[in-house]
Order: sequence, then C-alpha cells, then structure tokens
Amino acid sequence: MTAPIENQATRSHSRFDVDPPPRPQTPPAMDTLVRDLREAVRDCAVVSPWRGVTQVVVIGALCLGCVAIAWTFPIGWAFAGWSAIAAIFYVFWLMPTHEAIHHTLTGWVWFDETIARVIAWPILWASGTYAELHKLHHSWNGRRLDDPERTEWTQAEYDRAGRLTRWYVRHQWAIDVFGFGAIGLVLKTFRAGIYHGWFATKTRSRLRWQLAGDVAGMLILHTIILAWVIAHGALLQYALFWLIVERVVGVMTQCREHIEHYGLWNAASDGFSSQILTQLYTTRNLQTTPLVNWLMSGLPYHGVHHAFPEIPSDRLPIAFERLDAILRDRGQPPLVRDPGYWKTSFQLATQFSTIEIDQNKPA
Repeated sequence: MTAPIENQATRSHSRFDVDPPPRPQTPPAMDTLVRDLREAVRDCAVVSPWRGVTQVVVIGALCLGCVAIAWTFPIGWAFAGWSAIAAIFYVFWLMPTHEAIHHTLTGWVWFDETIARVIAWPILWASGTYAELHKLHHSWNGRRLDDPERTEWTQAEYDRAGRLTRWYVRHQWAIDVFGFGAIGLVLKTFRAGIYHGWFATKTRSRLRWQLAGDVAGMLILHTIILAWVIAHGALLQYALFWLIVERVVGVMTQCREHIEHYGLWNAASDGFSSQILTQLYTTRNLQTTPLVNWLMSGLPYHGVHHAFPEIPSDRLPIAFERLDAILRDRGQPPLVRDPGYWKTSFQLATQFSTIEIDQNKPA
C-alpha cells in the first residue's frame, strides 16, 4: 500500500471514454451546487490587458538585464552567478505563457499567442504544442489516464514495471527535478504531441500543425542565435550559459508541475460526476504571498484555475475564497490548500504515491 498524502482532500473519479466528455448525470443538489459555484465567480472572468503587458515587460526586462550583465564577464563565477539569476527570472517570465495560452494574460489573442512563443522558444519549449495538449489536460485530469500532463503512476503500472522502473517511480521527484530537468519536460511535450497528433485513437490535425510551427520557429530562432555566438567565438560560453539556464529552469518547473496534481487523483467511494468539482479536488492550491502569486502568474491557485480557466491570475485569490466558502457551507470538503512551493515539494517528494484505480480500459 502506498503512503498517503497529508492534507489531501476527499476526491473521486468519473470515467469518460469520449472526447470531449459528455455532460454527466448529476443529482439536483449537485447541479445546484455547481450552478452556485459558477455564479459566485462569474464576475471574476474580467481580463485587464495592461496588467498582463506590465507583468511580461517588467519580468522580461529583469531577465534580459541579468543576461546582459552576465555576458559582460568571461567564463567564471561572476558569469555563472549572473546567469543563474537570469535563469530564475526567466522561469518567472515563462509563467505568464501559461496564462497566454488561455488568452487571459491580456485578452488580446494575437498578443498572447505571440508572446508565449517569443518567451518559450529559447528554452525549446513548444508553446503551441503545449497549448493544444493543455486543453486535453484540463478535460482529462482526474478522469482519463491518457492525460498528457499526468505525473503520477497507477498502482497497476507500478506492479507491471521492472525493477529499475519501480526504483525510478519511488524516487520520481528527485530524478525528474535534478536529473531530467527542463530537457525532460521538453521531450515529454514533444512525445505527447507526436502521440496525440499521429498515433492516438483520435488524432488531432491542429496539434500536428502546432508542432510543425513550433519546430520551424525554434529552428529559425536558434540558427540565428548560434550564428551570432559562433561569429563572436563564444560557443563554449554559450554552452555553459545554456546549461545553467536549463538546470535552474528544470528544478523550478519540474517542482511546479509535480506539485499541481501529485497524490490527488485517487477516488473517493461516492464519486464526483461534475467536471468542475473533479478539477477543484484533483488539483492543488498553495498558500503564498501576493508577490509569489504574481511571479507565478496565478499558479498557486491552480485548482481554481482548472475549474474556471477563464479567470485571470489576479482574480484567482478572490475566486478561491468565494468557492471555498460555498463548498464549506454546503458540507463539501474544503479545497486543497497546502503550504508554499518548497515545503510542499519536500513533503510530496518524501511520500511515494500511486493512483489506485486503473482506468486504462473503458468502463
């Protein structure tokens, strides 16, 4: 038996075998609850364009400024230190791209789509591909095991695995965070894009086009960068810079990805038939400061985001309080809310967990 996750809210499982999932049959009381939850946050779905523009410009300026300072030094501790600081700001610059693919960064679709690629392509992050996969993730999280962003293994998968794979699953956090890093996430996205674009039961032509666009854009961008680097005889320095950035980005983004859903899939006996309730209870929120929420572009309130992706990051804290109050008032479990990123990362990394229900076959 796997170790439980502390502070884990009651949650449950519904099976959906078509995409998009059909509207489930819910009892009248549940329908009323879902309707009231929607009404409570209806006014939160208002996007302020200049809030998003300001965030991107400020964090981008800090990141690029640190890059410029780093490159004034030869290879050495000063260069490495400023590169690491630039990488930290680059992670915070990457965070708004998540809002951008939902078009809640500024609400200007052309701007959100463009800026997400401009920021993501330097680290080989296929933003367009991820945007398509992320739609599936929002629909399938907590419901279908072919969710392209699922991080947790099922108990059945673990039982069938070989000794080396089992060792990896038991130490997944440390290996993913410090081993696979950013490159691991990049390869995972490409692999999922190729599978769902060409080989899944239901293939998606839009995903194929997005993957092709990402590859073409990144080839052009990195060809230009490498040409400049080689022309200035700085290939070794650029390789070191890229390695530092990849390691820092890998640690921070892998931690974030694992925190969001790890240990929250397992079903309760009664079952939630509502998509909104499933997303609220299978996704983790974190206790953070307003500054951290701004830097992370609302991701500390990820459960609220999953249930209501149309709400921009600056309105998620208000939405959380309203939703949690309604759920408590109706006798439902409170929303999952754990301590900040580092404490929760350490807690979850030391608690091996698997998904108990194997949904691989249709119900």
